[in-house]
Amino acid sequence: MFNRWLKFPENSTCMLLGARRVGKTTLLRQRFPDAIYYTLDDFDVLRFARTDPKGLIQSITKSFAIIDEIQRCPELLIAVKYAIDTQNKTFIMTGSSALGLLSQGVETLAGRMHPLELPTACWGEELGPPTHECFNVVNQLQAIKARRQLKDSIIYGGFPEVINCNNAESKQEILHNYKNSYFAKDLALLSNVENADGLMAILSYLAISLGSHTSVVNAARESALSYPTARKYLNVLEASRLVFKLYGYQFGPAKRHAKAAKYYFADNGILFALGIKVSIGQQLENFVIAEIEKRRRLGRFNCDQLLYYQSAGGAEIDIIIDEPSLTTAIEIKNTINPAANDVRHLKTFLNSKNADKPRRALLLHMGDNASIENDVQLLPIAHLWRSL
Repeated sequence: MFNRWLKFPENSTCMLLGARRVGKTTLLRQRFPDAIYYTLDDFDVLRFARTDPKGLIQSITKSFAIIDEIQRCPELLIAVKYAIDTQNKTFIMTGSSALGLLSQGVETLAGRMHPLELPTACWGEELGPPTHECFNVVNQLQAIKARRQLKDSIIYGGFPEVINCNNAESKQEILHNYKNSYFAKDLALLSNVENADGLMAILSYLAISLGSHTSVVNAARESALSYPTARKYLNVLEASRLVFKLYGYQFGPAKRHAKAAKYYFADNGILFALGIKVSIGQQLENFVIAEIEKRRRLGRFNCDQLLYYQSAGGAEIDIIIDEPSLTTAIEIKNTINPAANDVRHLKTFLNSKNADKPRRALLLHMGDNASIENDVQLLPIAHLWRSL
């Protein structure tokens, strides 16, 4: 297993969230080999946790322990809190679904826990530490190396098991197994979903409508589900870190959650596993946005979520990164030779008189050269490789 870029705060209790198969357990066993380790995937441990949660925690004799898949028994959080307060113990807990877990954990362990996220591997993460900051220009040699990796990464994504495979057939087999086991069955059991076929219908709908505005009403209609069921399944997929959504920057904080969002897959490998045919442009858009979202979850950007922008006239910008001291607007273009017309929406956004903080604009493209066009930085997508 290669080293991951996630950093843990020293001597702090943490809740590590991430989809299944992203490498949470492997990372923790590698990073903390001497820690006491319990997994609630072990039925005997799970039964002990459910019948006597305090007894399980008291059986830990060291000051530091790992509790894997704690979403299976959230009641353990109360016993963990007691051990932190009275015995000065430290824990790292993991969960494959945030449904009810993160909110309950934040409430139970308020002031005692750091929430962390482990996404699938960033593009180039398996090759070693990051070589430069995200959106910084790199030398031509590194960009050439990145382009050799781009096609496979767009198709198969960044699940660690997939990255470690040496051939396309093995990558495809692993992703198909993910669909048949985790997406179709395990996820339904973990989240108390009664209709696994309905869950797959929602996943398929999100793939077909990738990059478009998605309302619960449309999702329910296209998936032949009731409105409450469609909303529940969308929440399940988001809580399980398989998808994430972008709200509209233009609506303002008070209205964003009431308006239609755009959904994206947390990794392009999920798209491949589903077997839903999407356009090359959709694949590329999902890949780039997911890569930027991975870096946000690793702490690269100081914001709670990515956003998109749509003007009153319908002009759209793919990504808005709204940090306290800087707003970054990003367009993604499947072209090797971006033209002046490709940056017009970014230029308008950049020159808006309503800006309350400095702005910058980037156009990420499939070409080779970095340049500036009307104050917009044109940057090859290859420059994302090995960046953080």
